[in-house]
Amino acid sequence: MKRALLIASVASMIEQFNMNNIQLLQNGGYEVHVAANFICGNTCSDEQVESLKKRFKEKHVYYYQIDFIRNPFKVLQNYNAYNELKKIEKNCHYDLIHCHSPIGGLLGRFVFRKCNGTTIIYTAHGFHFYKGAPLLNWLLYYPVERICAHYTDILITINHEDYQRAKHFTLHDGGKVYYVSGVGIDTHQINEININRETKCKELGISPDTFIILSVGELNKNKNHEIALKAVAKLKNKNFVYLICGQGDQLRHLKVLSQKLGINDQVIFLGYRFDVFEIYKIADVFLFPSFREGLPVAVMEAMAAGLPIVCSDIRGNNDLILNEKNGYLVYSKNINAFTDSINILMNNKKMQIVMGQYSKQLASSYDKKCIMKLMYDIYFRK
Repeated sequence: MKRALLIASVASMIEQFNMNNIQLLQNGGYEVHVAANFICGNTCSDEQVESLKKRFKEKHVYYYQIDFIRNPFKVLQNYNAYNELKKIEKNCHYDLIHCHSPIGGLLGRFVFRKCNGTTIIYTAHGFHFYKGAPLLNWLLYYPVERICAHYTDILITINHEDYQRAKHFTLHDGGKVYYVSGVGIDTHQINEININRETKCKELGISPDTFIILSVGELNKNKNHEIALKAVAKLKNKNFVYLICGQGDQLRHLKVLSQKLGINDQVIFLGYRFDVFEIYKIADVFLFPSFREGLPVAVMEAMAAGLPIVCSDIRGNNDLILNEKNGYLVYSKNINAFTDSINILMNNKKMQIVMGQYSKQLASSYDKKCIMKLMYDIYFRK
């Protein structure tokens, strides 16, 4: 039986972006192994990591704990991770390696670069070098990706800016660069959810007559929740509630900021949610002010739920949002522009509905069935 190894810095990246890939590979006759850090750095709860391990056992997926550290400057710790991967490489031959994340991609490709008969695939979930990126990102990540491309047979990009740039890389043995629009979302599941707004609002402790602004994402500096809080604090109409789904190291800071802004009674930090699709369905607008994205799943899900989007005008976001068609694209640091965009939607229910319908229409092209078909063709070279 052929073997495939999926590598990512953290287990949550496997859970969020690779379960469909595991299914495809197993259906295609592969024994699938996973190498990731199941202990540190995950964006989901410890309970969900344990649930993931249980699912792996049920699906006969073998997994390895690798002590990856997402910080590229933690050289010693990642050298230990490199040695852990080397042990796997010595003990088991793989026909296919699929790497994810900058650290997982770097170490995985370097360890397995000399393996004969092994196809090495790397999915770039948004290069860390991009238009407007800090100079340090270009100095650090760009040359590394150029070098690692020489050990890559297939390079998958998930947005148009990365695809155009990656086409100039030199891949191993005439390898190919692909554009695949993310990991796919289950539009059918989202469409099938029929939630009573009044009941769900009562469950969350909010009035159904309140204008609901929603953000979904890890609470870190990149997601730019600080700007979002400052923007909603300036809204003229104070009949709103801002729901934030996600967990992360910025939680305490953001709670303190919401108190300083005088909106702590209107901001609810919901943590990691298993009912996020239901929460999409009761929201009025989706707010997503990130500094950097690949192709954000949360935005695609919000679109599939029929929401107008107010988001930062960055790579990935502007692949999904057509300005003034299904939402508004705003400079990531422009607080007033975020406020103005939300104000427009608060005061124009018809526009809110029209934009939401267009979002839903566009989201159909990101359905997981379309993405799985593309990934099947890549894995099995159809």
